[in-house]
Amino acid sequence: MAGTSSPTTVSTKLQQIAELARQAPDMVLTTLAHHIDIEFLREAYRLTRKSGAVGVDGQTAAAYAENLGENLKSLLDRFKSGTYKAPSVRRVHIPKDGGGKHRPIGIPTFEDKVLQRAVVMVLEAVCEQDFLDCSFGFRPGRSAHQALEILWQSLMNMRGGWVLDVDIQSFFDTLDHGHLRRFLGQRVRDGVLRRVIDKWLKAGVFEDGSVRYPDAGTPQGGVISPVLANIYLHYVLDLWFEEVVKPRLSGRAFLIRYADDFVIAFSDEKDARKVLDVLSKRLGKYGLSLHPEKTRLVKFRPPSKRSGRTGRPGSFDFLGFTHYWGRSLRGNWVIKRRTARERFRRALKKIAQWCRDNRHRPLAEQQRVLAWKLRGHYQYYGITGNGNTISRFAWSVRRVWQKWLNRRSQRAVVTWERFLQLLERYPLPPPVAVHSVRRGVANP
Repeated sequence: MAGTSSPTTVSTKLQQIAELARQAPDMVLTTLAHHIDIEFLREAYRLTRKSGAVGVDGQTAAAYAENLGENLKSLLDRFKSGTYKAPSVRRVHIPKDGGGKHRPIGIPTFEDKVLQRAVVMVLEAVCEQDFLDCSFGFRPGRSAHQALEILWQSLMNMRGGWVLDVDIQSFFDTLDHGHLRRFLGQRVRDGVLRRVIDKWLKAGVFEDGSVRYPDAGTPQGGVISPVLANIYLHYVLDLWFEEVVKPRLSGRAFLIRYADDFVIAFSDEKDARKVLDVLSKRLGKYGLSLHPEKTRLVKFRPPSKRSGRTGRPGSFDFLGFTHYWGRSLRGNWVIKRRTARERFRRALKKIAQWCRDNRHRPLAEQQRVLAWKLRGHYQYYGITGNGNTISRFAWSVRRVWQKWLNRRSQRAVVTWERFLQLLERYPLPPPVAVHSVRRGVANP
């Protein structure tokens, strides 16, 4: 049947690849592409998001599915024969946190996404056996909340210290293709896979009516980009820190990385400053650089009269949360997290824009969408200790909704009292802590 897949068969193949890579960590794998057959592509198609924006060819997922069998067969033939041509990536820009700046996002064609997904499945089966536990971003079975949990537990066990809050400047735009090819070659030298990856690296970027061909970077938004980024930083940062840096430190230290966003915590200030001095050189060796304004060393310890540490403790932002020291209900110093100010502002601004653009829609429809947006916000930011901030966000959303309902027309008058009555009929979900540090997992 068109569109169906054989996940058991595909799963078995991936397990075989993973087991081979696990048993031979120093082996260079030269025959991998033969695992990708028509059923493998069907599974890749199933896993590919169907609601994404269209690429330069304008083809939607629905249009591709109309003749799915023939399309996948043609894709497989072109992939195996080497005649597949990577189409240009359509580039758009989305707002970044603060400063009015924008982040470029690449949008491949739907067929390109399917093939990228298939290649990613193979690469992950190999590289997941090599990646270290400090890496969390865009990896199977790992999440931002797990990274936050490990960070919280490790800093609490260390009773704070010095936190190196790092920002790599324009990482996805400056990733060096030569170094990436060399890193890939340490584990994967299958000619078919390497050839199509090279084509993606060389694919043009369509923007403002013209196509340009960058000699560095990999467009954010491409399915292949996250795994390539993890491979790059695995060798540039993770292995270097674990095998070269940590043995030379006098105190405790640990690294937590989510894609290109990472922090390094130290128990000793001298160690922290030593690593800060060499980190820029290490990244510079591989074409990367630290953001001069966003990279900083933070003294992250609770005040202590006994040790002479007084004053306001430092704080830092990581994965959308501000991490800071505060008093527990029992009066002890603990690490707390709240939604980062810029993330709060950006999320509320998006909802306000939606309310403005959709204020003439039926109330039931508005309520349904806003409820969905709020649940999504709680799903990420609803963690232990952040209750006050998500409650403030929920209240702000209600205020924003009331404001734009009051502007549905010149005659519309929706006072706060009237709005509270509307909420009884069209309720919005209350704030809830979905993730708890006491359980370490989300509520079912």
